[in-house]
Amino acid sequence: MSDRAFAVRRATTEDAYDLAHLAEITFAETFGHLYPPEDLASYVGSTYTPEACSNTLSDPRMACWLVGAEDEPAAGFAVAGYCKLPVKDLQPTAGELRQLYVKSIHQNRRLGTLLFETALAWLEKHYSPLYIGVWSKNYGAQRFYGRYGFARVGEYGFRVGQTVDHELILGR
Repeated sequence: MSDRAFAVRRATTEDAYDLAHLAEITFAETFGHLYPPEDLASYVGSTYTPEACSNTLSDPRMACWLVGAEDEPAAGFAVAGYCKLPVKDLQPTAGELRQLYVKSIHQNRRLGTLLFETALAWLEKHYSPLYIGVWSKNYGAQRFYGRYGFARVGEYGFRVGQTVDHELILGR
C-alpha cells in the first residue's frame, strides 16, 4: 500500500477493462458472501464486463470516477447518471448514484466520501431529483447517505442471479 496521496479522476473509455476488474472485485468483497457462487458468478460475469463498462463510460448521460494513488491500480470508483430505479412517477430529469465501491484494503481512508462528493457535485449540475439504491441491510451506507439529505422513498428487488435482494430507494 502506498503512502502517496489519493486523487479522484474522471474515467474514460480507455479505463473500461480496469473498471470492469475493479467492479467485480469490490462487488464480490462487499456482497459476495450473500450469494451462492453461481449467482455471484452469473451477475458479475454479465454486469462487470469491459464491454458493459465501455458502454457506460461512452454514454454522455453517465459519469464515472476512479480514486487511487498515481501509478497504482485504482482503489475505488463511483458511477452516476440518469435514474433507472423503479421510482414512482419518475421525472425524466432524475439522476442516480449507481455505484460506489472501495476495495476493502483501502476502506476507512475517506475514499468513499471523496468519490461520493465528486459524484454528487456532478449529479447536482445535471439532474434533479437525485436517487440512490442501497441494500436494505447496509445500515452504514444508509446513515452515510442520510448525512447528505437522502431519505427512504421506496424499495425494490435487486436480482443477483437467482437471488433477489431487498433494496431501498433513497431520494433527495
